Amino acid sequence: MGWWGMLIGAALGYALGGPLGALLGAALGYSLTSGRVRAGWVGGHTERAQAVFFNTTFSVMGHIAKADGRVSENEIRAARAIMAQMNLNAEQQHAAIELFNRGKQPDFPLDAMLIRFRDECGDHPALLRMFLQIQLHAAFADGVLRPAEQAIFNRICGVLGIPPIELHRYEEFIRAQQAFGGEEAPSQLRPDRLAAAYQTLGVKPDASNEEIKHAYRRLMKQNHPDRLVASGLPEQMLKLAQEKAKQINVAYETLKAARGMK
Repeated sequence: MGWWGMLIGAALGYALGGPLGALLGAALGYSLTSGRVRAGWVGGHTERAQAVFFNTTFSVMGHIAKADGRVSENEIRAARAIMAQMNLNAEQQHAAIELFNRGKQPDFPLDAMLIRFRDECGDHPALLRMFLQIQLHAAFADGVLRPAEQAIFNRICGVLGIPPIELHRYEEFIRAQQAFGGEEAPSQLRPDRLAAAYQTLGVKPDASNEEIKHAYRRLMKQNHPDRLVASGLPEQMLKLAQEKAKQINVAYETLKAARGMK
């Protein structure tokens, strides 16, 4: 019965949610016919939000990559790097690639996909911010945000209710993150690293030490990996959230060292 449930669930899941829906539907169908569904699992908001987050992330990523008419090798590598960070197995990678390819199609329903994502995850602004920053990371893979890509990001922010000024701040945030390059600690207090640290924390160079501490605590609270997962971030994306938290920490340690803060 379990395998019949997998087939039925996969067919239903694909109809509702494409390749990822098929994977989730198969798992649900197997659980239903095997009598292994835990109380509260079916229809749970967190599981549904995770599925929509995953679907939207990779399909919109493909749509943005194709915005200027071609998908660059750097953009493909960026998408695969995100898949690698998520530790997807072969079947999950195939689903993510199918979603990415679907997003590249001329008739991809961007607004409808974003509205569904907003309806499922809009109660958790941190998830919307994480989604936007993942897309920006992928878009900046070739070093520049082109006008066609910028136009899509403006549409994304319009549907998700993210103010344009926040989009600009996130763009600066991504550039600042790239400046840190994953270093564990500030090795040199170069002017460019200090500027990137201020941008990462969203404060100006003339901010007080207390303002910097407040900004750091606020960002860490907003971007705590466990909190994001509990809100609906797929657990496979936990490493991405951890990397972001790490970069916030590096920025804070950089400013602490520069200012002699304790």
